[in-house]
Amino acid sequence: MYYLLTYDVVQGYLQKREAYREEHLKLAISAADRGELRLGGALTEPTIGAALLFEGSCAKVAEDFASRDPYVLNGLVKSWHVNEWSIVLGAGVESKKNHNAQ
Repeated sequence: MYYLLTYDVVQGYLQKREAYREEHLKLAISAADRGELRLGGALTEPTIGAALLFEGSCAKVAEDFASRDPYVLNGLVKSWHVNEWSIVLGAGVESKKNHNAQ
């Protein structure tokens, strides 16, 4: 199952994150190496938040990440939310054409 973690960030987030970026990326790389974090990045133009896509058996995988993220712990994230995400089309979804061929 997939879970989308979204962050609502403070004004000036891009500049403020530099002090915590190395620690944040270390956490993200570790989650990616375990196969939990699939995609992540900031929402830009304007930078109003961030989104990280997790894969796991329950929402806890994304919630645990947020609870340890230095951006959250140091007040750069005003609020965060985890939602189950049902992917209908694209990466990670078997195409109808391939499904019918089996």
